[in-house]
Amino acid sequence: MNKRHLLATFLFFLGLGLNAQTVYSVKYESQADVKVFVVAYESQADLLVYKEDYSSRAKGNEGNWFFVDYQSQADKSIYFVKYESQADLKIYFVEYESRAGWRNKEKVHLMY
Repeated sequence: MNKRHLLATFLFFLGLGLNAQTVYSVKYESQADVKVFVVAYESQADLLVYKEDYSSRAKGNEGNWFFVDYQSQADKSIYFVKYESQADLKIYFVEYESRAGWRNKEKVHLMY
């Protein structure tokens, strides 16, 4: 494998890592990859979400989300539904990064 190919492969995977868990909130349900409902209590959530201030801090599929300005920059497009019964995923926003994570592991695939 030559150096250029190795460098290109490295940069490709580095770019994937930086893009992890970037989300965009769409205006219409039909544009969304995942329909999300924000619950009132942590115990009702499938995923505890911490909103990151910087895209570089959004990590893997652990609930650390960074909201991007353009849909083309996002890993996932989400739509916030009005009723819990309409949601694919129920989330609760937490104040501390250490609290983020999955409560319902059966839903993990929705954010891959």
